[in-house]
Amino acid sequence: MQTAISIRQAVKRYGPITALHGVSMDIADNEFFTLLGPSGCGKTTLLRMLAGFEDVTEGEIHLFGERIASLPPEKRPVNTVFQQYALFPHLTVLENVAFGLKMKGVPLSDRNARAGKMLELVHLSGFADRKPSQLSGGQQQRVALARALAPQPKVLLLDEPLSALDLKLRQAMRVELKLLQEETGITFIFVTHDQEEALAMSDRIAVMSSGQVQQIGTPREIYEAPVNRFVADFIGETNLIEVDVDTVTDGQATVTLPGGHTVVCAAASNNSGRHALSIRPERVAITDHAPDLQATVERVIYLGTDLHLITRLDGGEPFSLRLQNASRVALPEPGARIGLKLEEGAARLLAD
Repeated sequence: MQTAISIRQAVKRYGPITALHGVSMDIADNEFFTLLGPSGCGKTTLLRMLAGFEDVTEGEIHLFGERIASLPPEKRPVNTVFQQYALFPHLTVLENVAFGLKMKGVPLSDRNARAGKMLELVHLSGFADRKPSQLSGGQQQRVALARALAPQPKVLLLDEPLSALDLKLRQAMRVELKLLQEETGITFIFVTHDQEEALAMSDRIAVMSSGQVQQIGTPREIYEAPVNRFVADFIGETNLIEVDVDTVTDGQATVTLPGGHTVVCAAASNNSGRHALSIRPERVAITDHAPDLQATVERVIYLGTDLHLITRLDGGEPFSLRLQNASRVALPEPGARIGLKLEEGAARLLAD
C-alpha cells in the first residue's frame, strides 16, 4: 500500500519548551488515521505541522514522497476541518462549499457543479440555498466537510470536528465520517481526545502523550494489547494491579496475583520482577469455583446495557468489573464477598 505521509524524527520547539520529541510514523493512502491523546500531548501541534501552520524545528515530513516541510499551507495538497466550522454567514451553503474553488480560479459553472456533488456526498443537496444560520450544528459540520473536500485534497486533516456536537449527533457523525472517507478514498487524519471516537472510526491509531508516540496500531491492537501503563489506562477502562513476575518466555509471563494465585498471560515486558498487570473489567466474571481473585463489593452501578461493580481485592487494591445486563444476573449486595475469574487471555503484563 502506498504511503501518503511519512514523518521522520519530527521535533517542534517553542523557545525552551519542546512540544514534540522526535515523532516518526507512516500513514497509508486511503487510511483513516487518528492521533489520540489528552490535551497538551502534541497531537494538534503535529496536525498543524502537516497543514503548514507550524514549521518543523527538526526532522522531515513527506507527502507521497515529496518533502513538504518548507511549503506554505496554500501550496500543500491538504485541507483542514477545524473545531469551529468558520462558515461565511453571508454566503449560501453552496457558495460556502464553492469558496475554495473560487479562490483557485475555477470557473463558476464548474465550481457550482463540483460544490453540488459535494453536497450530495454529505446528504445536503436540498440545503444549497440556505444560510449557515438556518442549519443545525451537525449540518454546519457537514458543510465544512464538503467545503474541505471540494478542492479534492490528497489528505484531509480533522481537528476535533465533532467536539461541539451533542452525544447522539457525535455518534451518528462517526459513522458518516468513516463512510465518507471510504467513499472518497482520501486519507483522513483525525485528532481527538475521545477514545470511543478513535476506536469507532479508525483504521489505525497513534496514542500520544507528552509529545511522544506511545503506541501505533489498529483499534483492537491498542485496546487488547497495550504496551504500557499509559496506553492501557487511557484507552477505555482497565484495572492495573502490581504483581510479581515469576518468568517471562517468548512473550508469555507467569505472574502471581494478589492472594497467591498464579496465571499465565501475554507480556509486553521481557523482565521479571514487579510490574503492572492490565485486566479489562468486561473480561472478568463472578464465580464460586476456583476463583483467581477474592474481593469485597463496595458499590453496584446500573448503567442500562451493563452493570458496573466496584470492588476491593483482599490486598486492598480497587478492582472494577462489568457484567452484561440480563434478567438472570443476580447482583451481589455491597459488602458481599465474591470470587473473580479471569477470562482466558484477559490479563496483560505491561512494559512499564
